Amino acid sequence: MLVHQILRAKGHNRDQVLSIGPERGVAEAVRMMSEHRVGALVVAGEGDRVIGIISERDVVRELGRRGAGCLDDKVSAMMSTEIVSCAPEDLADQVLVRMTSGRFRHMPVLRDDRMIGLISIGDVVKARLDELAMEKEALKGMIMGY
Repeated sequence: MLVHQILRAKGHNRDQVLSIGPERGVAEAVRMMSEHRVGALVVAGEGDRVIGIISERDVVRELGRRGAGCLDDKVSAMMSTEIVSCAPEDLADQVLVRMTSGRFRHMPVLRDDRMIGLISIGDVVKARLDELAMEKEALKGMIMGY
C-alpha cells in the first residue's frame, strides 16, 4: 500500500492538517491537541512550509523536566526540528519501519517540499491490517474455490 492510498482512505486533505505558528505558546498547542484529539501539530512557517512538529511527547518530556512553567514557552522552543517526512508514493511498510526505528508517531507527507498531509503510525498500522485482511480473504477464496 502507498502513502497516498492511506491519505485517501482517511478522506484526508491538506486543509485538515492542524498547524500552529512557531511564535505561539505551548499552552495553546496543548489546548489545540486536546480539543481536536490529536497527538501532534505541524509547526508551519512562512508559506506553510513545515519547520517543525510539536507532539504530546515533546510537551510531557518538558513537563517532567521543568514543570508547568514550560507551558509558557513558545512552540519554537519545544518543537522537534529534525523533520522526517515521506512522499505520497512511498510504501507504507517502509514508512512504518522509519517511524518505528525513529520512535515517532507522526510524519508529514510532502510533495515538492510542500505538505499535503500528515499520517500517524496508527494510520499506517490500520492500513496494513486492512491490507492483510484483504489478502487473507483472497487466499481463502482461492483455497475454498469461490
